[in-house]
Amino acid sequence: MRVLLLCEDEIASLLSIGEVMDAVENAFKEYALGYVQMPPKLYLSYPEDKGDLRTMPCYIERLEVSAVKIVNSHPENPKKFGLPTVMAIVILTDPKNGQPLAIMGGRNITAMRTAAAGGIAAKYLARKESRVVGLVGTGVQARTQLLALCSVYENLEKVKVWDISSSARKNYVDEMQPRFAESKIVSVNRLRDAVEGADIIVTTTPSRKPLVMNDWVPAGVHINCIGADAPGKQELDPAILQRAKIVVDCWEQALHGGEINVPLTSGLITKDNVWAELGEIVAGFKSARTLKDEVTVFDSTGLAIQDAATAGLAYKKALKNGVGRFVDM
Repeated sequence: MRVLLLCEDEIASLLSIGEVMDAVENAFKEYALGYVQMPPKLYLSYPEDKGDLRTMPCYIERLEVSAVKIVNSHPENPKKFGLPTVMAIVILTDPKNGQPLAIMGGRNITAMRTAAAGGIAAKYLARKESRVVGLVGTGVQARTQLLALCSVYENLEKVKVWDISSSARKNYVDEMQPRFAESKIVSVNRLRDAVEGADIIVTTTPSRKPLVMNDWVPAGVHINCIGADAPGKQELDPAILQRAKIVVDCWEQALHGGEINVPLTSGLITKDNVWAELGEIVAGFKSARTLKDEVTVFDSTGLAIQDAATAGLAYKKALKNGVGRFVDM
């Protein structure tokens, strides 16, 4: 049984944001059309270490792609152990016979597929004339989400960045400004300043209390909520959700671990506040933005279909380009 091994650097060399967005958008469509098997994430919680571990299986039937991802989230890793907050392994399997085809580093796959979902959501839900982005948080997702947004909106004029750490803000600007010279990337001292006047807001923190307040959020804004991906997490004032058109990646996952999970549990919103799943919009079953002044929110919990589609893409490119190494298991 020969299995292809792909390390993180090799995965990074194989994936471009445009290709990943195409693959992930197609996966969302397949999901909406009913050609996907995707059980909910299974969580192991490590409360003493403030972390968790998740397993995420998926089979995209018509694409003949099947994968399982094992991924952690330990926000204190960088400070305590010098390790990334998120680490992952993806196992790609041949659905015809169950043979493992590849074992891949999953950190870059996770970063790129999550960013792809944010870019796809902005493509359908943000105003076409969007020019100003507000970023809340400066971690890995703040980097890849901007990459995805710039692939959709080529003429972004300004990116306002806030993080609780002033050094993290500075490092972000120093790193990203040369990569996106056409946009002015600025650090702001107050979170409110990142949000006010933005056309698109992206939240990427592990917060368990609201950070972005309703009275800061202008009419017509689109918000990608990326950080709230486990029970108890939230980044938005629930009043924002009460006035917004809410789109989730998966209702069942968002109910238990997305931005809507706390407001739903507390009764501040109901299922009727949720307009659609993203796949329903991609497939044309539900409308996207219909009014210039409406507030739209994408609640991203991260789906196994995104991992499977991205891993399948990486595998095909690796075979074509001779990347990686085969081992006998």
